[in-house]
Amino acid sequence: MSAVSKQAKRMTTHVLKQMKEKGEKITMLTAYDYSMAKIIDAAGIDVILVGDSASNVMAGHETTLPITLDQMIYHASSVIRAINKALVVVDLPFGTYQGNTKKALASAIRIMKESGAHSVKLEGGKSILDSVTRIVSAGVPVMGHLGLTPQSIYNFGTYTVRAKEEEEAQRLIEDAQLLEKHGCYAIVLEKIPAKLAKVVTASISIPTIGIGAGGAVDGQVLVSHDLFGITKDFNPRFLRRYMNLFEDMTNAVQSYIGDVKSGDFPNEKEQY
Repeated sequence: MSAVSKQAKRMTTHVLKQMKEKGEKITMLTAYDYSMAKIIDAAGIDVILVGDSASNVMAGHETTLPITLDQMIYHASSVIRAINKALVVVDLPFGTYQGNTKKALASAIRIMKESGAHSVKLEGGKSILDSVTRIVSAGVPVMGHLGLTPQSIYNFGTYTVRAKEEEEAQRLIEDAQLLEKHGCYAIVLEKIPAKLAKVVTASISIPTIGIGAGGAVDGQVLVSHDLFGITKDFNPRFLRRYMNLFEDMTNAVQSYIGDVKSGDFPNEKEQY
């Protein structure tokens, strides 16, 4: 029988749950613009995350905190125009949902209405349940995010692996179960021990999507700029680079410069 994802005309939250039930792995990558999203969607990706990581890879900020709701809507709108099949998830940026359920709902609705995205993602567990409940009750699908949550980086103080100690690990398991209970359709698990990720995945009926969380989760996500090798200095253990575009693009630019300087470009065939 064909894979669940291949049978589906469009990826939905329901299809993702079917994939978990059938044991089919879920694939997810980031995109922030039309051209990149067009390539990734056409290649057959299941989920595209319009991540607040755009703050780092697109705008050059040190953390994800500076990116605004308006900027996230701009990026999401660009991605949506490229999509034929993938499910598009958009990060609610820092400050748009923590501690204020009315603001959380208003932020989620703006993303859905103004970008055309299919769902939103929030970081955190018990502390954000009220916001999750309010957003889900309005009909907006919510993806959770536990483990290393980059919006809390100044609270953590480090990007090291989370939940290595028993107390934090147990709290993460409980948070995952609470997120499912309050309506999340999937949860990202970032940079936690593989054994813990396996336990969490088995303890809930919704899909888990890992980044630095081992292979026992229901799917994987990477930042596309890392996968393609556009970034150069970010080298965590969990990252597998499938290309080295930083070097290839550098060589291409240098070749162009040389051809222009020498008068080789444009040649007679490349002019009118």
